Amino acid sequence: MNYAIAVIDIGMTNKKVAVYDDALRQIDAHYRQFDPVMADGKTAAGMECANLPCHDLVGMETWFLDELGSFAKRYPVKAIAVTVHGATFVCVGKDGKPALPCVYYTHEPGETFHERFYAAFGKAEALQERTGTPAFKAMINPAKGLFFAREVFPEAFASTAIILPYPQYWGFRLSGKAGAESTYMGCHTYLWDQIDQRLSSVARDMAVAPLMPAELKKSWDVLGTVSAETAAATGLSPDTIVTMGIHDSNSSLLPHFAKKGGGGFVLNSTGTWCVMMNPVERYGFAPDELGKVVFFNISAFGKPVKTAIFLGGQEFETWSKLIMEHNGRSDFPPWDEALYRTILKEKRVFLLPEITPGSGQYPRSKARISEDGTDYPFETTAGRTPPCFAAYEEAFAVLRISLVMQTLTALERIGLARGAEIYTEGGFRKNEAYNRLLSSAFAENRVFLTDIAEATALGAAMTAKIALTGKDLSELAGDFNVEYREVEKSNFPELASYREAWNKLTEG
Repeated sequence: MNYAIAVIDIGMTNKKVAVYDDALRQIDAHYRQFDPVMADGKTAAGMECANLPCHDLVGMETWFLDELGSFAKRYPVKAIAVTVHGATFVCVGKDGKPALPCVYYTHEPGETFHERFYAAFGKAEALQERTGTPAFKAMINPAKGLFFAREVFPEAFASTAIILPYPQYWGFRLSGKAGAESTYMGCHTYLWDQIDQRLSSVARDMAVAPLMPAELKKSWDVLGTVSAETAAATGLSPDTIVTMGIHDSNSSLLPHFAKKGGGGFVLNSTGTWCVMMNPVERYGFAPDELGKVVFFNISAFGKPVKTAIFLGGQEFETWSKLIMEHNGRSDFPPWDEALYRTILKEKRVFLLPEITPGSGQYPRSKARISEDGTDYPFETTAGRTPPCFAAYEEAFAVLRISLVMQTLTALERIGLARGAEIYTEGGFRKNEAYNRLLSSAFAENRVFLTDIAEATALGAAMTAKIALTGKDLSELAGDFNVEYREVEKSNFPELASYREAWNKLTEG
């Protein structure tokens, strides 16, 4: 091993520091979770906001430095790459530290807040057309997070010297250098105009544009070398480079870009968020797509990636827990083709989204089970149990079918082309029913399961290797193996009519 690469991989739940060797093999990794730090704020008008969940930036930094120091003693670390979850920016003061709490994007400020935002900065569909960003609830649009911070922490916000995307915040803390790159600035932020390729009217009208890096670099560009403080705290060599950083979903595309080229496939990345990404040649929405939860990422190459998301993992875990508790079981029922055919054919029982309203493809749908024409709302399920819960295997089958229905809509909305391959990775790879039904729904598209266990960290390590070696991404294809295992297709004619009935129930 001539050198090693350290990767800081920050998810909303799990944080990780990993080490890759010069052949892109993960050779070590440590994991940790951090509880939110609660903060209170008060607007200029005197309105109090209490118990706001915020990122523990100080605790995370201490742990990252400790882990980097531990790894530096054992491995010849020459580069650090950071990959992070979306929808987070950090306001930094003149001292280089956070000027105010970094509130979780899951915090919901209320409907009047969203109304104020669009009244101030433009109608949602007009903003979507220019920035590639749909209207999410909570603060999944980072411009809303900055707007909220300005309202709730007005004095601290006024002291902000620079506003950094989350990957570049960590790069800044490691190197002392500030920058921005395409994958994060272009990920449903409202802050980047994808038509004019510059900071958006929202960034200008909110008066945050002067505080933000205006030039977008590539994810594998070098932000800088570690600062003297970082070198002293970790024992890393002062010439250790820090790359620009990358958004996690975009990072997971890189292994497939290396193996398959720039397109001809769709990535179905499953987890808490199910993210469907379609690399396309041109940016732009069809008129009937505006107002829907379909948007454009910007890839590490600066190209558009048409994207749709929903909280599939959250839906599965939440409903699974209810079903398991009701039956006193904890197992996951196996694939039973006859059972699924019966449910699809009878069209009696349907599980509808969305547990987190406005987070996915069905913003008007109320989370519930509809059984024989009777609705059992998610909020009252514990006290008013739907009859299907008594049949454990059936309840799980209806839940898995619901995930397939949502995936089909998301794939259609990102423009899945005839003949394009679908690569499913993440937690749903183990869900045989989900994968068989999904494959069977697309007669003209082959569906594959990949064996990349941690694609986001691997993608980040690839950016660091490019920075160290100057190689093109395609030249890294021989450094690692990816198994693409095709999912068997079956004929499920019942799917279409079930889906039609399911979609009608989601309309409200």
